[in-house]
Amino acid sequence: MNENINQEASAPLKNLVGGVDEAGRGPLAGAVFAACVVLNPAKKIEGILDSKKLSEKKRNKLAYLIKRDSIAWAVASASVEEIDDINILQASLLAMKRAVESLPFQPDKILVDGIHSPKLEIQVQTIIKGDSLVQEISAASILAKTARDAEMCCLHDSFPNYGFNQHKGYPTKKHLEALQIHGVSLIHRRSFAPVRKLLPSSHTL
Repeated sequence: MNENINQEASAPLKNLVGGVDEAGRGPLAGAVFAACVVLNPAKKIEGILDSKKLSEKKRNKLAYLIKRDSIAWAVASASVEEIDDINILQASLLAMKRAVESLPFQPDKILVDGIHSPKLEIQVQTIIKGDSLVQEISAASILAKTARDAEMCCLHDSFPNYGFNQHKGYPTKKHLEALQIHGVSLIHRRSFAPVRKLLPSSHTL
């Protein structure tokens, strides 16, 4: 899954910084998403914060404004199969790499939340708690979170027994109970312990 847009193709593409963040490392189901955002200094967007500090309504409103007013943005993901194959950290970095490479141009520098960074051909700087400190990273966290939540709501239609539209795949009490009752679905991450323990002992990843 990849989305990208360039809102300001005529803008001078110099000294541009892209913020990168992911969403969905903790859930037991669904893909992990990442976004890269290059904000436009000439179009300030009020209220951008770490997505975890915002209500769903506020996140969705800001996601619209970020997509409308940024110089460029991109959203990408890594699948459940990729998560189980290379582990969640590497899948998160893969989603980040895809997001950056999906931009219509490459920024001069990438700022990434946390301590791990994707392998890119451009300068990358990791920032601990960057989603709270750097607006570009906060914006990326909003796009990644809203994209993933929307995907999980869509998957709820295909797998209605698990409540993905409510918990988005996180290991809530209701989700764990649903796993016990209905078993492991096609979109559950088999490499995650709460899911793996429900698989037949002969199952191999």
